[in-house]
Amino acid sequence: MQSYEERLTAPASWWTAALAAGLFCGLTALPFGTLATLGALITGGALATVAVSAYGSARIRVVAGSLVAGDARIPVTALGEARPLDRAEAVAWRTHRADPRAFMLLRSYVPTALRVEVTDPEDPTPYLYLSTRNPEKLAAALAAVRS
Repeated sequence: MQSYEERLTAPASWWTAALAAGLFCGLTALPFGTLATLGALITGGALATVAVSAYGSARIRVVAGSLVAGDARIPVTALGEARPLDRAEAVAWRTHRADPRAFMLLRSYVPTALRVEVTDPEDPTPYLYLSTRNPEKLAAALAAVRS
């Protein structure tokens, strides 16, 4: 049985933006003195870092007969065809072709994705859209667990 695990981490530019947010908070507090500036710098930087880290901590795993994507856990038996999407197809499926009922683990900094049909008749979700850097490997792991 093949397993799969991926963590969708934020790019380096987002960490630079978090640092810039901390500096901006410090500069904003500059007229209030050194202690306020230091407090705003640390607090603003920490909050921005936590936000980037939380957004960038999404994980996708295939484990124990289930697909775990972010907070969602879906049994592989409820899933149908898994279709890897290249950059152009991924953009189309997260914009004009998107269904508002779909489950989307979307990260704008990941150009490729996997679209997985949901076959459970009681689930109103038509498909899963999963941003992934390795859509072929994820599709293969799902196929291996199903067979």
